[in-house]
Amino acid sequence: MKNKIIILLSIVVLILVGFIGLNLPKSLFDKRDLQIQFVEDESAVIRVVERSNESVVTISSDNKDIGTGFIITTNGLIVTNKHVVPDVNTKYSAVIDKEVVEIVNIYRDPVTDLAIVKVNKINLKPVTLGDSDKIKVGQSVIAIGTVLGEFRSTVTKGVVSGLGRGIVANNPFEGSERLDNVIQTDAAINLGNSGGPLFNLKGEVIGVNVAVSSGAQSIGFALPINLVKESVDNFGATGQFDRPFLGVAYKLVSRGASVENVVLESSANKAGILAGDIITEVDGTKLATEKNTVLSTYINRKRIGESVKIKILRNNLEIILTVVLEKKG
Repeated sequence: MKNKIIILLSIVVLILVGFIGLNLPKSLFDKRDLQIQFVEDESAVIRVVERSNESVVTISSDNKDIGTGFIITTNGLIVTNKHVVPDVNTKYSAVIDKEVVEIVNIYRDPVTDLAIVKVNKINLKPVTLGDSDKIKVGQSVIAIGTVLGEFRSTVTKGVVSGLGRGIVANNPFEGSERLDNVIQTDAAINLGNSGGPLFNLKGEVIGVNVAVSSGAQSIGFALPINLVKESVDNFGATGQFDRPFLGVAYKLVSRGASVENVVLESSANKAGILAGDIITEVDGTKLATEKNTVLSTYINRKRIGESVKIKILRNNLEIILTVVLEKKG
């Protein structure tokens, strides 16, 4: 009898708990869910930082920290920005897990702000490269780097604020450089972060931190990692950065890419493209400001020696030109 009473009381208690739970304000559950999500995000950031400690490096010169990089192979290849290691007559080093290692070779991308540096060290821990085509605006990101050339392994967190941005980055050695299809983030990116990784919460590198807006706060930019993967694949096959170079400086307009300048003896120059032309299509693909239809993105996916059909608008007349892509001279 006593056991039956205990069972009945237990059933009543369960029913009451369920009833109370169903009638609790939804806001309480929302708050609880937000608290759980916050803890999960916080734990993810900590995991990413701990796993990347041996993979994110500091680039230095003359015992002065000047930038950041990250390891991509076990045998000593490191990605950074070209503007971090611009001078061919300067000796650079990489600080890997507190060990200073001499950089023996530097391979600079002739088209965009990327460089691969080589150190004579094996059994390194490379990062995991993600897929920047799958990035969503609003997703959380983590930037790690040597801030202000002084504070190594600085971690900042933010979100992806925008995709497919076009910016002009200033390089003291090579002047200004146009960078298209970059990732915009509000994760704090400062001097010294250049060349460092932009991680997602899974610990995958989705971008290379490249620039910060000088006229605003909380606006930083990163090159999409898929551009890096294409360059690395090219490098692995040829031992150098050989990618097609169209040879135009342009600005994005609603109808496509408005050509402002054409490099002499470049592929564009030989095909007859002129300053003032508006490039509207490449191989039948209409150009726009979205990330996958920007002119530079399309050209970067081609190979040297390939021909492309470029439609231009000149004096309100449409003209189709055949351009044979060559490497930068």
